[in-house]
Amino acid sequence: MPRHFMDEDFLLETETSKKLYHDHAAQMPIYDYHCHLPTEQIAEDKTFDNLTQIWLYGDHYKWRAMRANGVDEKFCTGDASDQEKFRQWARTVPYTIRNPLYHWTHLELKRYFGIEGRLLNPQTGEEIYQECSEKLKTPEFSVKNLMRKMKVKIACTTNDPLEDLASHKALAEDGFEIKVLPTFRPDKAISALNSKAYNDYLDRLSQTADIDIKDYASLVQALKQRIEYFHSCGCRISDYGIDIVYTGEFRDKDIEKIFSDIRSNKEVDFADVKKLELALMIACGRIYAEKDWTQQIHLGTMRDTNTRMFEKLGSDTGFDTISDLEVGRPLAFLFDKLDQTGQLPRTIIYNLNPRDNELMAAMTGNFMDGKTPGKIQFGSGWWFLDQKKGMEDQMNALSALGLLSRFIGMLTDSRSFLSYPRHEYFRRILCNLLGRDIENGQIPNDLGLVGGVVKDICYNNAKNYFNIL
Repeated sequence: MPRHFMDEDFLLETETSKKLYHDHAAQMPIYDYHCHLPTEQIAEDKTFDNLTQIWLYGDHYKWRAMRANGVDEKFCTGDASDQEKFRQWARTVPYTIRNPLYHWTHLELKRYFGIEGRLLNPQTGEEIYQECSEKLKTPEFSVKNLMRKMKVKIACTTNDPLEDLASHKALAEDGFEIKVLPTFRPDKAISALNSKAYNDYLDRLSQTADIDIKDYASLVQALKQRIEYFHSCGCRISDYGIDIVYTGEFRDKDIEKIFSDIRSNKEVDFADVKKLELALMIACGRIYAEKDWTQQIHLGTMRDTNTRMFEKLGSDTGFDTISDLEVGRPLAFLFDKLDQTGQLPRTIIYNLNPRDNELMAAMTGNFMDGKTPGKIQFGSGWWFLDQKKGMEDQMNALSALGLLSRFIGMLTDSRSFLSYPRHEYFRRILCNLLGRDIENGQIPNDLGLVGGVVKDICYNNAKNYFNIL
């Protein structure tokens, strides 16, 4: 007999998996150490007028699926009404079967709105849209209450060094019990691939930091000033989203010359741009270590591949893909440079190409310090790997080559307040993996031991690793 779709034992294939999830994982709160939630909406405790606004605005995962289903761009990023956009999403959902979007969509409808037994499709779309939109207008569905409903304890947003973090300050002052902390994301300050955009950005950074960025040393000084400011606002995590790290030695005077040429609007080749990027990552890494921060490195994205759509819509609109650039040697070089001086901070590395799973898992073991459990982390399946197979492959690689028991687990990496069931999705996959091993006799049938590992991966490891709560 086929099981009911998404029943209480969804994704749980064995009796032991069910016990691990229901008795151990399901009860754990959420430590969301990396997301892109708009902090100003949390500070104002925003409510949404309709389901499209909270569900489809800015969601390039859904936009990609809609485009693949032949939906015109006006229903994704264009000027169609919210209701028309939702109708096109409802028309697309049945075609997302076996894509994680199908699971996420119905998990979110179930957990937030109590919609069970109704699949989203063109026939049910209007009814579901109206029902959810009415609920979203009520105080019970404000963003703070949505976060409370999902038992979120902390959410670390992603913030540019230029930001004033006013919303984070307001949240700290108003006593919101869920910590909402900034993450320092200096990509625009370190990447000079577009020299005009880079110089424009540095001019703005000069004003924000009140430091004249006239040479490389003053740029590092300005970044340190902003790190100090972020630290005063509760920030303890940094993040990079880059394609590849440069590998190779450089002299200080080389970096000074490269930076001077860029500031003078002279042409600089790609290798020199990447040298500057590496130098700045090393300089920032030393400051992070001094401040006892954790750095995250998201590697392997080939961004903005569609020139026509980039010129029309800009970045982060669904035209990025998996890169096949080398990642092993560059990461080892960067970590070694920092480790040689005892200034390698806690670090989480994420890959986007599944071929790099074992490489990443093995890399983490090279730079442990014998003091901090799991100091170098192989991050959860990310972006294109944020799905059942991707998560299983990441955990299998980490189990074989490292310590799964010290893994800090899942994050949303999302801009939507409805994305927290992704933690449930991950937890079910984790429990199924471990429960299957127990029933196969591959790990002990000790639910105290393995249940403790589950709780640690779901929440406790992250809480201890970041040392914020």
